[in-house]
Amino acid sequence: MGTSYNSLRIARMTALAGTIAMLAACSKKEELPPAPPPPPAPTQQVAPPPPPPPAPTPVVASTTPGSLKDFIETAGADRVFFDYDSYTLSETARTTLAKQAEWLKKYGSITLTVEGHCDERGTREYNLALGERRASAVKSFLVSAGVPAGRVKTISYGKERPEVAESNDESWAQNRRGVAVLDNPNS
Repeated sequence: MGTSYNSLRIARMTALAGTIAMLAACSKKEELPPAPPPPPAPTQQVAPPPPPPPAPTPVVASTTPGSLKDFIETAGADRVFFDYDSYTLSETARTTLAKQAEWLKKYGSITLTVEGHCDERGTREYNLALGERRASAVKSFLVSAGVPAGRVKTISYGKERPEVAESNDESWAQNRRGVAVLDNPNS
Protein backbone atom coordinates (compact mmCIF):
# COMPACT_ATOMS: atom_id res chain seq x y z
CA MET A 1 0.00 0.00 0.00
CA GLY A 2 2.83 2.28 0.56
CA THR A 3 3.90 2.27 -2.97
CA SER A 4 0.56 2.57 -4.51
CA TYR A 5 -0.35 5.42 -2.25
CA ASN A 6 2.80 7.23 -3.19
CA SER A 7 2.24 6.52 -6.82
CA LEU A 8 -1.23 7.79 -6.56
CA ARG A 9 -0.12 10.84 -4.80
CA ILE A 10 2.50 11.56 -7.43
CA ALA A 11 -0.02 10.97 -10.14
CA ARG A 12 -2.41 13.43 -8.57
CA MET A 13 0.20 16.05 -8.18
CA THR A 14 1.37 15.59 -11.68
CA ALA A 15 -2.17 15.90 -12.93
CA LEU A 16 -2.70 18.98 -10.85
CA ALA A 17 0.50 20.55 -12.09
CA GLY A 18 -0.40 19.68 -15.65
CA THR A 19 -3.84 21.21 -15.23
CA ILE A 20 -2.38 24.35 -13.80
CA ALA A 21 0.12 24.52 -16.64
CA MET A 22 -2.60 24.04 -19.19
CA LEU A 23 -4.77 26.64 -17.61
CA ALA A 24 -1.91 29.04 -17.47
CA ALA A 25 -1.07 28.41 -21.10
CA CYS A 26 -4.62 28.83 -22.29
CA SER A 27 -5.46 31.82 -20.24
CA LYS A 28 -5.57 35.20 -21.93
CA LYS A 29 -2.50 37.22 -21.20
CA GLU A 30 -3.21 40.44 -19.50
CA GLU A 31 -2.23 43.27 -21.76
CA LEU A 32 -0.22 46.00 -20.22
CA PRO A 33 -1.28 49.52 -20.98
CA PRO A 34 0.80 51.09 -23.70
CA ALA A 35 3.83 52.94 -22.53
CA PRO A 36 3.16 56.60 -22.24
CA PRO A 37 4.64 58.64 -25.11
CA PRO A 38 7.93 60.26 -24.32
CA PRO A 39 7.53 63.73 -22.98
CA PRO A 40 7.79 66.36 -25.69
CA ALA A 41 11.21 67.81 -26.07
CA PRO A 42 11.43 71.09 -24.28
CA THR A 43 10.92 73.82 -26.80
CA GLN A 44 14.12 75.67 -27.00
CA GLN A 45 13.79 79.23 -27.84
CA VAL A 46 16.45 79.78 -30.40
CA ALA A 47 18.23 82.95 -29.54
CA PRO A 48 18.83 85.19 -32.49
CA PRO A 49 22.40 85.13 -33.65
CA PRO A 50 24.52 87.77 -32.00
CA PRO A 51 24.87 90.92 -34.04
CA PRO A 52 28.00 91.09 -36.11
CA PRO A 53 30.84 92.93 -34.48
CA PRO A 54 31.01 96.57 -35.42
CA ALA A 55 33.08 97.34 -38.45
CA PRO A 56 36.57 98.32 -37.46
CA THR A 57 37.09 102.01 -37.35
CA PRO A 58 39.14 102.88 -40.38
CA VAL A 59 42.59 104.02 -39.53
CA VAL A 60 42.89 107.51 -40.77
CA ALA A 61 46.39 108.58 -41.35
CA SER A 62 46.76 111.53 -39.11
CA THR A 63 48.82 114.47 -40.15
CA THR A 64 51.98 114.92 -38.15
CA PRO A 65 51.96 118.37 -36.58
CA GLY A 66 54.72 120.50 -38.04
CA SER A 67 54.99 118.39 -41.21
CA LEU A 68 54.84 119.62 -44.81
CA LYS A 69 51.41 117.98 -45.11
CA ASP A 70 50.24 119.88 -42.01
CA PHE A 71 51.63 123.12 -43.48
CA ILE A 72 49.79 122.65 -46.77
CA GLU A 73 46.54 121.55 -45.11
CA THR A 74 46.60 124.50 -42.72
CA ALA A 75 47.65 127.19 -45.20
CA GLY A 76 45.74 125.74 -48.13
CA ALA A 77 48.85 125.69 -50.33
CA ASP A 78 52.61 125.91 -50.24
CA ARG A 79 52.65 128.40 -53.14
CA VAL A 80 51.20 131.64 -54.39
CA PHE A 81 50.87 132.84 -57.98
CA PHE A 82 51.75 136.09 -59.72
CA ASP A 83 50.43 137.98 -62.73
CA TYR A 84 52.55 138.28 -65.88
CA ASP A 85 55.70 140.37 -65.36
CA SER A 86 54.68 141.19 -61.77
CA TYR A 87 55.78 140.56 -58.22
CA THR A 88 52.74 142.17 -56.60
CA LEU A 89 50.82 139.86 -54.24
CA SER A 90 47.16 139.31 -55.10
CA GLU A 91 44.46 139.13 -52.41
CA THR A 92 44.38 135.34 -52.82
CA ALA A 93 48.15 135.20 -52.32
CA ARG A 94 47.92 137.42 -49.21
CA THR A 95 45.25 135.16 -47.70
CA THR A 96 47.39 132.07 -48.28
CA LEU A 97 50.53 133.77 -46.92
CA ALA A 98 48.66 134.95 -43.80
CA LYS A 99 47.77 131.30 -43.05
CA GLN A 100 51.36 130.25 -43.74
CA ALA A 101 52.62 132.94 -41.34
CA GLU A 102 50.29 131.74 -38.57
CA TRP A 103 51.49 128.17 -39.04
CA LEU A 104 55.15 129.26 -39.08
CA LYS A 105 54.67 131.22 -35.83
CA LYS A 106 53.17 128.11 -34.24
CA TYR A 107 56.21 126.01 -35.25
CA GLY A 108 59.00 128.42 -34.35
CA SER A 109 61.86 126.01 -35.00
CA ILE A 110 61.01 125.45 -38.66
CA THR A 111 62.84 127.48 -41.28
CA LEU A 112 61.95 127.84 -44.92
CA THR A 113 63.25 128.88 -48.30
CA VAL A 114 60.98 130.85 -50.61
CA GLU A 115 61.58 129.98 -54.26
CA GLY A 116 60.78 132.60 -56.91
CA HIS A 117 59.78 131.21 -60.33
CA CYS A 118 58.86 132.73 -63.72
CA ASP A 119 57.39 131.54 -66.97
CA GLU A 120 59.60 130.90 -70.01
CA ARG A 121 59.09 134.29 -71.62
CA GLY A 122 61.90 136.81 -71.22
CA THR A 123 65.65 136.38 -70.92
CA ARG A 124 67.29 134.18 -68.35
CA GLU A 125 68.75 137.20 -66.53
CA TYR A 126 65.47 139.11 -66.51
CA ASN A 127 63.57 136.11 -65.14
CA LEU A 128 66.20 135.44 -62.43
CA ALA A 129 65.78 139.04 -61.25
CA LEU A 130 61.96 138.82 -61.42
CA GLY A 131 62.01 135.51 -59.54
CA GLU A 132 64.12 137.12 -56.81
CA ARG A 133 61.62 140.01 -56.50
CA ARG A 134 58.76 137.48 -56.22
CA ALA A 135 60.57 135.50 -53.51
CA SER A 136 61.37 138.74 -51.67
CA ALA A 137 57.73 139.87 -51.86
CA VAL A 138 56.65 136.60 -50.19
CA LYS A 139 59.37 136.91 -47.53
CA SER A 140 58.43 140.54 -46.80
CA PHE A 141 54.80 139.57 -46.28
CA LEU A 142 55.72 136.69 -43.93
CA VAL A 143 58.08 138.90 -41.92
CA SER A 144 55.45 141.68 -41.67
CA ALA A 145 53.04 139.02 -40.37
CA GLY A 146 55.41 138.14 -37.51
CA VAL A 147 57.74 135.43 -38.86
CA PRO A 148 61.35 136.28 -37.88
CA ALA A 149 63.37 137.27 -40.97
CA GLY A 150 66.19 134.93 -39.93
CA ARG A 151 63.92 131.93 -40.52
CA VAL A 152 63.15 132.83 -44.14
CA LYS A 153 65.66 132.55 -47.01
CA THR A 154 64.98 133.33 -50.67
CA ILE A 155 66.22 131.90 -53.94
CA SER A 156 65.31 132.61 -57.56
CA TYR A 157 65.09 129.93 -60.20
CA GLY A 158 63.80 132.28 -62.89
CA LYS A 159 62.45 130.17 -65.73
CA GLU A 160 64.76 127.21 -65.02
CA ARG A 161 62.27 125.04 -63.07
CA PRO A 162 58.85 125.25 -64.68
CA GLU A 163 55.96 123.49 -62.94
CA VAL A 164 54.32 122.85 -66.33
CA ALA A 165 56.46 122.43 -69.44
CA GLU A 166 53.88 123.56 -72.00
CA SER A 167 53.87 126.96 -73.72
CA ASN A 168 50.40 128.44 -73.26
CA ASP A 169 48.70 130.96 -70.96
CA GLU A 170 47.46 128.32 -68.49
CA SER A 171 50.91 126.75 -68.14
CA TRP A 172 52.66 130.11 -67.85
CA ALA A 173 50.22 131.13 -65.07
CA GLN A 174 51.18 128.02 -63.06
CA ASN A 175 54.89 128.71 -63.56
CA ARG A 176 54.73 132.31 -62.21
CA ARG A 177 54.88 131.40 -58.53
CA GLY A 178 56.51 131.73 -55.15
CA VAL A 179 56.89 128.42 -53.31
CA ALA A 180 57.53 127.98 -49.58
CA VAL A 181 59.86 125.02 -49.05
CA LEU A 182 60.20 123.93 -45.43
CA ASP A 183 63.85 123.28 -44.64
CA ASN A 184 63.35 121.15 -41.53
CA PRO A 185 59.73 120.00 -41.18
CA ASN A 186 58.70 117.35 -38.68
CA SER A 187 58.38 113.94 -40.29
